[in-house]
Amino acid sequence: MITVAQVMATIASEGTEQARAGMARYGIEVTNAAGMSMPRLRALGKQVVAELGRKSPARHDFALGLWATGSHEARILAALVDLPQFVTADQMDSWVADLDSWDVCDQLCMNLLYLTELAWPKALEWTARPEEFVKRAGFALIAVIAWKDKKAPDEAFEPFLEAIEREAGDDRNFVKKAVSWALRHIGKRNEPLRVRALAVAERLAASDKRAARWVGKDALKELAAKTQPELY
Repeated sequence: MITVAQVMATIASEGTEQARAGMARYGIEVTNAAGMSMPRLRALGKQVVAELGRKSPARHDFALGLWATGSHEARILAALVDLPQFVTADQMDSWVADLDSWDVCDQLCMNLLYLTELAWPKALEWTARPEEFVKRAGFALIAVIAWKDKKAPDEAFEPFLEAIEREAGDDRNFVKKAVSWALRHIGKRNEPLRVRALAVAERLAASDKRAARWVGKDALKELAAKTQPELY
C-alpha cells in the first residue's frame, strides 16, 4: 500500500530548481515547493487513488496526511485525492487558513471544495474574512461554483453578487483577481445573469476605489461583448 512518505519521496525526486524558478515568476510561493509539474502531480494523484481504492475512506486519511506535511505539491495532491463527502467544516476552515499561494488555493477550490455540501455557505462566509488567501478562496470558490454547478437557479447567485460588490475595493492583487474571476463566471452562466453581472461591473468601473474600478473594467472586457460565445 502506498504511503505518504513514498509520495513525498517522489515529489522530492521529480522537483527541479528550474520549475521552482518558473513558479516564482508567476507569483507562486515556492518556500515549501519542490518544483514538480502539474501534469505529473495529476498522474501521481491518479496513482494514489488507484492504489487506495476509488471509493475507499482511506483516501480521506491519506489526504489529511499529505496536507499536514506543509509541502506545496502535497497540498495540491491532497485536493486531488480527498473525498468531498468526508470533508468537514472544520477541515475546510483549517485548510484555507493554511493557504499561502494562489495556485494551491485555486486547485483546492476546483478539485475538492466545490464538491462539498458546504461549498455555497463557506464561499460566502470567506468573502468577508480579512485574510488574503481565505478571502481569495471565497471568491475562487464562487467562480468554480458558477462554472461547474449547472443546476443552480439564478437567484442563488444574488448573495454572491452582493459580496462581489461589497469586497471589490480590496486592492490586494490575489483578492481582486479572484473577485473579477467570480463576477465574470457568474455573468457567463446565461443572459439574465450576464445582464445582472454587467450592471455590477459598470457600477464598480465608476467607483472611487482603484481596486473596484479595476475589477469592474476587467469584467467588462468579457461581459460587455455583444456576443457571448462562452456562455455556459
